[in-house]
Amino acid sequence: MLGLVQRVRRASVSVDGQVVGRIGAGFLLLVCAEPGDTTEQGAQLLAKVLKLRVFSDANGKMHHSLPDLDGKGTVGGLLIVSQFTLAADLTGGNRPSFQGAAAPALARSLYDDLVARAHAAHSDVQTGIFAADMQVELLNDGPVTIPLRVAAPVIAAVA
Repeated sequence: MLGLVQRVRRASVSVDGQVVGRIGAGFLLLVCAEPGDTTEQGAQLLAKVLKLRVFSDANGKMHHSLPDLDGKGTVGGLLIVSQFTLAADLTGGNRPSFQGAAAPALARSLYDDLVARAHAAHSDVQTGIFAADMQVELLNDGPVTIPLRVAAPVIAAVA
């Protein structure tokens, strides 16, 4: 599963001119399921995002995570947006191939599971709408942008 985390001062996602998700300071998480991904990869990705220490402490060092973004108990927002284009492959030319993205039915199932887990684990979660034409607005903080990939475990063949 692919993720792209952007530390933001604020972010929102709109569909047909209507805001469907909005957060203040926190993370915009763009996610893309790949063929063969399972809910376990989504759980691992979420765990990594929630523990990611990239919010500054009083000394300006990246020390705090989303559940306590200022070290004083302030919870940061998490805006989760599906984005199959993270799987873009340009090795064949200038027009990207998206064959590296999971089929829509699997991707939706994994996205829905990730969102449900996020709601259970974090108090401020907003989302886009899966497969919708979305407009995302953000004020990137830093900027801090971190790509994440949680791969399926490699299972060794038994001889």
